[in-house]
Amino acid sequence: MTRPIAKPAYVPARTRRRQRTPSLLRPALIIALAVTCVLAFPTVLQAVRSAGGSVAGPAGKAPGVVAGQVAMAGLQTGACMSFPAKSGGSGKTVFIDPGHGGLDPGVVGTVGQQQVLEKDVTLAVGLRLSALLQSDGYRVVMSRTRDSSVSRLSASDSVTGAMTASAVQRDLATRAACANASSATVLVSIHFDAFDDPAVGGTETFYDAQRPFVAENKRLASDLQAALVSGLGSTDRGVWTDDQQVGPALTASGSMYGHLIELGPPSAGYVDNPSQMPGALVEPLFLTNASEARLASTTTGQQRVAVALQAGLRKYFSGA
Repeated sequence: MTRPIAKPAYVPARTRRRQRTPSLLRPALIIALAVTCVLAFPTVLQAVRSAGGSVAGPAGKAPGVVAGQVAMAGLQTGACMSFPAKSGGSGKTVFIDPGHGGLDPGVVGTVGQQQVLEKDVTLAVGLRLSALLQSDGYRVVMSRTRDSSVSRLSASDSVTGAMTASAVQRDLATRAACANASSATVLVSIHFDAFDDPAVGGTETFYDAQRPFVAENKRLASDLQAALVSGLGSTDRGVWTDDQQVGPALTASGSMYGHLIELGPPSAGYVDNPSQMPGALVEPLFLTNASEARLASTTTGQQRVAVALQAGLRKYFSGA
């Protein structure tokens, strides 16, 4: 193990020798120090303000943005984080779910010799979208703000470094529970696509048709899809219901579910507490397509996806 720099191996420990301050001098020093602090405070405060509040905060938090974890049990550190609007306030909350995370990498693409992990790209896009929406006056809740799952995992939740099916199921259910606990107005789940044929690319978006708010689900999905296709110049692969894309069930108990856990209807023992707001899952690009993976791996590409999602949400909230 590498030694800490603060404790070099070959420097002997030294005792700190305290010198006594003369009894009459000590009060004078304390008073002088207090006066200095009072006089210097306005200057220090002005310097901080001039820096735009750029004093470093806790890791993973944007400067000047106060974040708090939504009150829920069993969350990972940095999961289900609420961020207030930066200006004004629309009174609406957008729940952003960057797909996968932690032991679940999602799709693994390549650009040259470099891997492009879906979990990394979704998080990058989600954080960028969060900043844009806060500036638009929306409160934002992020399912995760770092490379982790959303639910807290135990040793039994992984086998050979991969999440078990039951852990994945619980993690997805926790994301929906976070959206509900935050009283989100809409839910946007961000993923990236994959296909056996590397020539396949484009954009597609999914919603659930079995919910009471199906009309809003479809309108949200359609607005996001149109904005992504326009913003990315990608092939329009369409808007689909989630029962048209779900692959094999994660567990035997969910073999007949046939919906995305975050978007779908209640199912006893599998999805007991479904999301309670309009939602859509976007797949902006294919990470198995070399050119699209290259775009998704760049900060420019990630910003383009985030800006497109911002435009789609603006359209949806305008009701136009």
